[in-house]
Amino acid sequence: MKNIHAYAAQDAATPLAPFSIDRREPGPHDVEIEILYCGVCHSDIHQARNEWGNSIFPMVPGHEIVGKVTRVGDHVKKFKVGDLAGVGCLVDSCRECHNCKEGLEQFCENGSVGTYNALERDGKTPTYGGYSTLIVVDEAFTLKVPSNLDLAAVAPLLCAGITTYSPLRYWKVGKGHRVGVLGLGGLGHMAVKFAVSFGAEVTMLSGSPSKEADAKRLGAHKFLLTSDKEGMKQHTNYFDFIIDTVSAPHDYNVYLNMLRTNGTMICVGAPPAPAQVPAFNLILNRRSIGGSLIGGLPETQEMLDYCGEHNIVSDIELIPIQKINEAYDRMLKGDVRYRFVIDTASLKD
Repeated sequence: MKNIHAYAAQDAATPLAPFSIDRREPGPHDVEIEILYCGVCHSDIHQARNEWGNSIFPMVPGHEIVGKVTRVGDHVKKFKVGDLAGVGCLVDSCRECHNCKEGLEQFCENGSVGTYNALERDGKTPTYGGYSTLIVVDEAFTLKVPSNLDLAAVAPLLCAGITTYSPLRYWKVGKGHRVGVLGLGGLGHMAVKFAVSFGAEVTMLSGSPSKEADAKRLGAHKFLLTSDKEGMKQHTNYFDFIIDTVSAPHDYNVYLNMLRTNGTMICVGAPPAPAQVPAFNLILNRRSIGGSLIGGLPETQEMLDYCGEHNIVSDIELIPIQKINEAYDRMLKGDVRYRFVIDTASLKD
């Protein structure tokens, strides 16, 4: 065991604070990674504040991890000391079910193991995430990171990136498609970058006029204010796909009516209450509502390789760990462009 520095939530009501955790010694198939950067996901807030009702305390959040390999187990084949490595939302799964064998570990039929706020396969050992200086992960759940990219800006690709890349690939979005991206935040800004790079015509749908310049800078071809009734009406039956990244309550029907025949609304945001969707809003134009989680390990590696080839990273604001509680408050106000990333060297201060 190795005792290391971390930041943890002790309960749902108190701020995150310094904490010490133990990491296991690397086993035969394990990779030990010195964490250099960790992205801050909105789900970190939900779980640290027990808003989903499944929190395990004390909790060390963080599942957008980039670092450098410091030790490897005797049977590790993919990594050597000094390599760059990443860890996303998962650190294990049953590896035996149909989904796991298909490289869809995120949908493990027996329950995947989250990087934090989860229990290992033994059912009793809690997992601790990337708000720490070091992590030990099986090489099967460790990812190779392109060396040509800004490492801090790579970190959010491990969640925000794959959450938008995966559905765009699944629905084969590309040239000739019209794509609307609803919400310009951590997920939305990556959806714009990927959809544009895949050759689609991309329209940013946002309630914030101030985001138009950013949307265009990110590559969006058009910007449409959701409060612009006439503009919204003109885009009835317009889109092949709408990527809905919004987790706040909103009316799905407004956007379903903007889909063409056979269009699909892809939900990657998770509003707190069920949506009310009249069947005729789907039936009359054979529209669909789909959902998507992150991606499996093979697809996440594919995404990282694609980003390395096309120089795609997240737009970030780098912070020391000591500002994490302030960052949470700012995220709730939408005051970040578009992902906070922790410089974990600050844990050693």
